[in-house]
Amino acid sequence: MDIWQETFSLGFRDIDPSDRLTLGAVFDYFQEASINHAEQLGVGRAPMAQAGQVWILSRISVVVDRRPRYGETLTLRSWPRGTEKLFALRDYDIRDASDTPLVRGRSGWLILDREKRRPLRPREVVERLPLNHGLDALPGGAPGLNSRDMLTKAGERRAAYSDIDYNRHVNNTRYIQWIQDMIDPEVLEQAPQMRLDINYLSEITGGEITELWSAPLNGSGFAFEGRRQDRGQVVFRAELRI
Repeated sequence: MDIWQETFSLGFRDIDPSDRLTLGAVFDYFQEASINHAEQLGVGRAPMAQAGQVWILSRISVVVDRRPRYGETLTLRSWPRGTEKLFALRDYDIRDASDTPLVRGRSGWLILDREKRRPLRPREVVERLPLNHGLDALPGGAPGLNSRDMLTKAGERRAAYSDIDYNRHVNNTRYIQWIQDMIDPEVLEQAPQMRLDINYLSEITGGEITELWSAPLNGSGFAFEGRRQDRGQVVFRAELRI
């Protein structure tokens, strides 16, 4: 199966008071599609663990062109897109009942040595996967992000049990929840469209405290950083445009 595909009805847990899909739910859907397709393609958890390797999401960009409403029938698709340097690329989209793309995304994954936690060249794994030439959900997506000036501290979070995943670090989708919680809820509820770019730079494990910093971007949007409290190391950067 070159392209993973599943159809579903947008559920109550994935909407906000506007009755529309949340950004956090998009990341949940994309994560599950990535895992499901990797399992189907033979590069899921068990074979990777046997090889002493693990998939780690390093960066992802998501563009929401229209936020579907509760109960809409949607089709989620995901597919590998080859490599770019050390990154294994994967694209996504969510389409409505008329096959119009509503949400588009591109992600860059690293393959880490499970013990040393160091990145490996992905070619040996990716060369066994479909390339899907020409099937480009988000050209130029998943960029590297630079530090922004004039960030102010917006709060902090201690990584708790509900944040930690199978790899014993804060799951990538939880950072999106943290980002959403730094924004005025009315801004998110009223947003008809949005784009989020995020780079995951360092692992956060259970009990660690992450300081959350933010600043407005020119136009309409926000820049974010998460910094490890004990030494100020940047653990993620993100930019949200609404």
